[in-house]
Amino acid sequence: MFREEYDVVVVGMGPAGSSAARTCAEAGLSVLALEKRQEIGAPKRCGEGLGKNSLARMGVEFNPKWAMQEIEGATCYAPDGKYVRINYDGPEGWVIERKVFDKELAAIAARAGAFVVAKSEVQKVERTQDGKVEVTINYAGTHYTTKAKLIIACDGVETRIARMMGLNTKINLNDIAQGAQLEMANIDIDPKRIELYFGNEIAPGGYVWIFPKGNDVANVGIGIRHPYGDENRTAMDYLMEFINSRPELKKGSILEYNTGGVPVGGLLENMVADNLLVAGDAAHHVNPIHGGGIAEAYIGGRIAAETAIEAIKAGEFSAEFLSRYNKKWWDERGNKMKNVEKLRKVVEELKDDELNFLAEELHGEDLVELSRGNALKKLAKIMMKRPTLLRLAKKLL
Repeated sequence: MFREEYDVVVVGMGPAGSSAARTCAEAGLSVLALEKRQEIGAPKRCGEGLGKNSLARMGVEFNPKWAMQEIEGATCYAPDGKYVRINYDGPEGWVIERKVFDKELAAIAARAGAFVVAKSEVQKVERTQDGKVEVTINYAGTHYTTKAKLIIACDGVETRIARMMGLNTKINLNDIAQGAQLEMANIDIDPKRIELYFGNEIAPGGYVWIFPKGNDVANVGIGIRHPYGDENRTAMDYLMEFINSRPELKKGSILEYNTGGVPVGGLLENMVADNLLVAGDAAHHVNPIHGGGIAEAYIGGRIAAETAIEAIKAGEFSAEFLSRYNKKWWDERGNKMKNVEKLRKVVEELKDDELNFLAEELHGEDLVELSRGNALKKLAKIMMKRPTLLRLAKKLL
């Protein structure tokens, strides 16, 4: 079933893995792309929002089969009910169906020439004396072995592959958000707008979201971080309290139930070892302020693959050679994400009355820029209007 050897084995077929497999295959490399789950795209740890700008940066064409709902704006609520509205000129993005979207990304990689196989778990990876890697695969209960010059690990924040290859990708617990999400039907929502709710009582260290997937269907979810909340309460406990406090949601039915951890920081200075590159959640390629990772993962996978292509051409698979991936990712995305992480660390220290103050001072376009790692100095100047926020404001400068 599997060849004796490939140029590249990609492990994990989320957006990062599909991007890496596609990019390598388009360059003419032989690519084996493995997904341990029996279905690519499920289960999901995602609110399923995707902006037009993100899709363009990914280099993926729009396909209506994965777009559930066009989104024209967002409303962000402070603890006291004040809100900031973000309005766009026409549709700005979509709430998608990841089970369809991720499969389509994998299909794009397959059409480019990658051999994609679900229900294939990597049991072991070992470097060989000839400078390659032997990969042991459990495909649907049967074991196979193959060799590769390079491994691109895209196997999530718990990445086993990086550990087996000797790369430390540990993340501080403070940089992991505990998420919970219900897909709900028969609820009262504005189908054209996403809604975000902030507050230390509602969602300590995070926020609640409502992402519409139709006229009366939406993902209703929460991300929290335990250093800021009750350690005896789970994310789902907080989410159910929010839902039960709102008649428009409480009456809804539950179509899908998801929980899991999401990295929201802990950006890695080093994402390589001999014969190894790491991308996506495995490399903590997630926007630290809102936890969105689709585009960041896809871009990270592409940059890793571009380095892999250079390495194959040069016949160089050492960590020293592959470290050019670190520089390129940090130049293209990492420094921007570092600014966003700085913002997150300030926001998580704000008290509810301070969040209410900022809701009066900020505009929709400010929130958009801040989520992209821009306008930090503007936010600092606003915060300096309030003496109690001077200490936090200085952290943004």
